[in-house]
Amino acid sequence: MKAVRNGSYWQLRLMPGEEIVETLAGFVRSRRIKSAFLTAVGAAENIALGCFDPKTKVYHKRLFKGDHEIAALVGNVAWVGKNPVCHIHAVISTPRLATYAGHLFCGTVTVTLEVALVPGTRRLQRKPDPFSGLNLLALP
Repeated sequence: MKAVRNGSYWQLRLMPGEEIVETLAGFVRSRRIKSAFLTAVGAAENIALGCFDPKTKVYHKRLFKGDHEIAALVGNVAWVGKNPVCHIHAVISTPRLATYAGHLFCGTVTVTLEVALVPGTRRLQRKPDPFSGLNLLALP
């Protein structure tokens, strides 16, 4: 990954072979970023997307093998204890331009992933939500 500070945000470029969520979490940890908003475009393979079912409290997941365009990626960063959590949703496109969207669990960059990461000034935490069972933003 390559990174440069650009005014109030970080411009990142993930390289082929890098796992998206792990790489972003590693960057956040290494730079001690308290919280952030992020958006990105690029291309990846072996993308796992999911949709949370609040009735069963489980994610329905689907793996997309092969090269896909990442038409839009948006998310935020907060912490669970000492670990950064990148909560990311993605819209991906197949070579035939069919689109799919959902929570991004993982994906491996094939060409590039160009990320704009805007750090926040407050350290945000995620805490277990009794209704959903998910770690949700704990805001004052």
